[in-house]
This record gives sequence, structure tokens and C-alpha cells, in this order.
Amino acid sequence: MDTDELAAHFDRERLRLRSVAYRIVGSLADADDAVQETWIRLQRADTDEIDNLDGWLHTVTARICLNILRSRRTRAEEPLDLRPEPIVATDPHADPEAEVLLADAVGMALQVVLDSLPPADRVAFVLHDMFGVPFGDIADLLDRTPDATRQLASRARRRVGTGAPTPDPDLAAQRAVVDAYFAAARDGDLDALVAVLDPDVVLRAHGRRETLELRGAQKVARGAMLARAYAPFVRPALVNGAAGAIAFDDGAPFAILAFTVVGGRAVGIDIFNDRELVPRLVR
Repeated sequence: MDTDELAAHFDRERLRLRSVAYRIVGSLADADDAVQETWIRLQRADTDEIDNLDGWLHTVTARICLNILRSRRTRAEEPLDLRPEPIVATDPHADPEAEVLLADAVGMALQVVLDSLPPADRVAFVLHDMFGVPFGDIADLLDRTPDATRQLASRARRRVGTGAPTPDPDLAAQRAVVDAYFAAARDGDLDALVAVLDPDVVLRAHGRRETLELRGAQKVARGAMLARAYAPFVRPALVNGAAGAIAFDDGAPFAILAFTVVGGRAVGIDIFNDRELVPRLVR
């Protein structure tokens, strides 16, 4: 395969590699770095010795992502660098690449759970459960036996099952819940807010240095009432492929709100309110 053919093949696979990398590292910037490093390594490789080029690309990307995760932990970086970053779009149709990425994204609640997993568990789960990579291939990547790798994925699967409910698939229905939430906040209607929240709803506010949690419909609704002054200044957005919103202050975006809607009620709300991070993510 000559250089032009190799570049064309890589370009066809690039968005999928970016999706794999994002699910593992939880940051588009780091995902882009991982994909770029994969391309550099591909240029240096003897492609005549590669039997399955797509498999090679996915394995190399995953190995780079694993190194990124391990590096984060050994450097003990600030929480700013350890939390997941949402994929946000107000008009994904205006950016075909963003549209593809959003369509392939996982919900924010799942991305938050993935971000809490140990690196090896996270890689095993993402590659096997989300992309169908055989355990034998993942075992080679992680320097584990296939049985040990299967256990890593199983442990991650249990964490995901308890911490990341599957959202309702109907985007319009999700949007109706989100709109009702902000309408109730604007009106100062506590009862209406509680009505669109699951009794066990969890709100996470991912700030620059820590994540704060509120649990239960009453507490979350009261928190929304305290922030009701911003309710008139929110705009609808897609956040990791689900209905969400962007809050503005004096015309500048300052918060991203991701909703997880199950059974017609919000079971999770993730708020990203770092004023340096948000403008970088909102396009």
C-alpha cells in the first residue's frame, strides 16, 4: 500500500478511531492527540507486515489512550484534567464531522461512569462491549490473560449497569422534558420541577476543582430554583447526542447541562460550569 492509499484508508477510519479514543479518555483534545499519534506510528510501520490494518489502528489507538489514562493518574493532575468533557453542538448539521461524532457518542451519564473506572477496566469494556474487539486481542494490549480481561470488562459492566441508566431513545421526548424543566424554573414552580424529575435523580456539578452532587427530586428542584435567574438565558443543544442546554451570562456561555431522561423524567443532570472550559467546548 503506497503513501496515498495509506492516507486515504486512515482518513476513512479516522472518525471511528476518534470515537474509540473519546470513549476511553473522555476528552476530544486527548482523543485527537491519540489519533494523530496513531497516524504518526502508522507512517513508521511496515504495513506489509500488518494483516488487519483496521484492527492494528484500533489497537494502537487504544494503547495510546491507555498510556494517557495511566499518565494522568501518575501525575496526579487536577480534577479539571480528569473529568469527562461533553461533546456539544447547537447545530450539528452545520458540521458533518460533529454530526457523525454526536451520532456515535454515548450519553453523558455513561461517559461519567467510564471516567471513574480504572484504566484497564475502561479499555476492556469500551473495546469489547462497545466495539466488539475480542478479549484475546484486548488481553495482548493489557498484558493480561483473556480470562482476566473478561473479568475486567465484567467488573466495568456492573459499574455501568448501576450508574448509567439507558436513556429514552426518542430525542423529541427528551427535549420535552428538558424544556419543561427550564419552563418550571423560569416560572418558579417547584411542583412542576419535581414532576419532571425522577424521585432518585442525581445532579452533578462538575466544577474546576471538584464535583458537587445533589440527590433526590426535592433537593435538585430547590437547587434549580436558586439558579432560576439564568433559566431565561438557556439555549437548546445536543450534549453527547442527548437533549441538553447551554446557559449564557451576558451573552457568553458559562454552563453546559446534560440531561439523562428515562421513562419521561430526568434521572440525571450533569452540569459543566468551568468558565474556561465551557467557551472552548461551545461552538
